[in-house]
Amino acid sequence: MTQKNPALKLFRDLVDDLGDPNFVWQVVALAACVGVAWLFARWWRARHYKKDGGRLHAAGTRLAFPLTAIVLVSITKLVLANFINVNLFRLAMPLLGSLALVRGVVFVLRQAFPRATWLATWERIIATFVWGWLALYITDLAPHVIEGLERVVFPLGAQRLNLWLILQGIVTVFLTVVAALWIAGLIEARLMRMEGVDSSLRIVGVRVAKALLTVAALVTGLSLVGIDMTAFSVFTGALGVGLGLGMQRIASNYVSGFIILLDRSIHIGDVVQVGADSGQVSKITTRYTVLKNPGGVEFIVPNEALISSVVQNQSYSDTRLRLATTVGVAYDTDLELAMRLMCEAAAAQPRVLTESPPRVFLTAFAESAINLELGFWIADPEEGRGNIVSDINLAIWRAFKENGIRIPYPQREVRVLDEKTAEKPA
Repeated sequence: MTQKNPALKLFRDLVDDLGDPNFVWQVVALAACVGVAWLFARWWRARHYKKDGGRLHAAGTRLAFPLTAIVLVSITKLVLANFINVNLFRLAMPLLGSLALVRGVVFVLRQAFPRATWLATWERIIATFVWGWLALYITDLAPHVIEGLERVVFPLGAQRLNLWLILQGIVTVFLTVVAALWIAGLIEARLMRMEGVDSSLRIVGVRVAKALLTVAALVTGLSLVGIDMTAFSVFTGALGVGLGLGMQRIASNYVSGFIILLDRSIHIGDVVQVGADSGQVSKITTRYTVLKNPGGVEFIVPNEALISSVVQNQSYSDTRLRLATTVGVAYDTDLELAMRLMCEAAAAQPRVLTESPPRVFLTAFAESAINLELGFWIADPEEGRGNIVSDINLAIWRAFKENGIRIPYPQREVRVLDEKTAEKPA
């Protein structure tokens, strides 16, 4: 059994080295390597923390220590092997390699899913799996576990899959998909920095890259463990039927999302209205679009609704928007003065466009007032419409008070008649 497992033989050789006086030198040299690696990791983290809070910082904290320790231990082992036994170094290598593997996988996961909150749990799961398998290998239990897993067979069409092969496939597919998502993240970061490309086309490129890399990773991962992809023909056929029947709306939303991004009819930042929902486009995904109104309420609109419904886009070809407010003045008012004051109140606002100056129109002779409508243009509807109208109304109110212009309110004249007058025929 010892011959079949070099790791167990190494462990026994290490126990024998405990009585050797040179064992102290192994401990001192290994401690020195680990200490230097730890100091290098701290230096790396301190140097790159302020320069780059993302990839370099994460790499410094997660990978610098184990990788540096592996390099130092390997070099020291080669040097000391000419003078003393290096069994302690040989044992330290798989331990450091396992630590680097755990941190490397978690590092790639953090790069692929930067906003995920479940990575802490997955880090513990991955660490438990790696350290557990290392323990099985050292104790020579791994071959027996593998043999037991191979006895559990699942027939799949013409192919028979055992549990060990399935677990290998899961791990391999997981690693390849994570690597693919990490590469997709690098592509996304590069595409988003390309200023000369339209934002919608950049998003399409990112989505397509993620989809292609994920599919390629799945196929590659299953092929690496020897799983015949033709065995999944029945499954893929059933999945296609399910997509065609039960997931029509979901598929339609994804297709609509790509259409929206490709034809560039809606961009992030546009102010749109879909039915009764309106707001600024804050996010466009392949399945839905997020609208945020001035009150902070977010509407998640399926992309299919943006394709099949009439959409009011206030920023499609021209971001300018005309707003209006109506004010009633008394009949004895100097209308020319009132109109001029209203135009001045609007022109004083910095958001009101000067190339299209405000204008006032006499719209109606009402029962108790003359209605004047003030029209003005703004170029930033995403900043809100109610706030600018409120500011202009307040400025009009102040200007009217300073110039003695009354804003009347409805009044009714009531006459009280005595009984004789009321009974007298007309």
